[in-house]
Amino acid sequence: MKLLKNLFIKSSNTLSELDEHQQEQLNLLQKRISHTFKDKKLLQMALTHTSYVRSKNNNGNAPCEYERMEFFGDAVLELITVEHLYTFFPQKSEGYLSKLKSQIVSENYLACKAKLINLGECIILGEDEYRNRGYEKKSILSNMMESLICAIYLDGGLGKARKFIKANILDGFQEEVACDIHTNYKSILQEYSQSKYQRVPHYQVVSEEGPDHHKLFTIVVSVMDEEVGIGSGFSKKEAEQNAAKEGCLKLDL
Repeated sequence: MKLLKNLFIKSSNTLSELDEHQQEQLNLLQKRISHTFKDKKLLQMALTHTSYVRSKNNNGNAPCEYERMEFFGDAVLELITVEHLYTFFPQKSEGYLSKLKSQIVSENYLACKAKLINLGECIILGEDEYRNRGYEKKSILSNMMESLICAIYLDGGLGKARKFIKANILDGFQEEVACDIHTNYKSILQEYSQSKYQRVPHYQVVSEEGPDHHKLFTIVVSVMDEEVGIGSGFSKKEAEQNAAKEGCLKLDL
């Protein structure tokens, strides 16, 4: 674990000195999540967004450790979620567990959970992204939850990561994932298409509007080459979800 943690820290040369307000926000976050970091650099790395790194490096391709931590945290979250569901629902089928898992790890659900711990207040953003209220964007909030999970895992091990996930993500999930806002329409539409036609739905971007830092995507989804839905969003994931929702309604799923 120590070697793994050192690999993350050594590969990041983008950390800057925190001002008093930023330091206070990180201190408050540690209290809210009941985890005091032994290595504060891990927490800072996890919450330093790509927009900040690239603005300071004046390089659109500058590496950002946050993105790697998001990738790592996503895997840890899936492991703990699957472990929890497998234990919690011993009589349920694989299909039922898969649907629940996809809802729990969805962008909407994680963003809602991030707001409960006021994670947006702690994110270190570039000036342009901050002016565009990036600290409120679902895509950024959900990704930051995953990078935070990685930081906790590297700092305290799997047990600490499990404790955080159970307390801040899995607690009360049964009631919350039943809400329409968390329904994974892409999963529903894919299950329908695969079972009926043995093919997955096809998503196509039909338009992109606005500046790069706040682009609105419009996506069409087709089943067996027939358009069934269209949706828009400020990320491709959100646009696909909205297109799939329209498709589910059209197909009465």
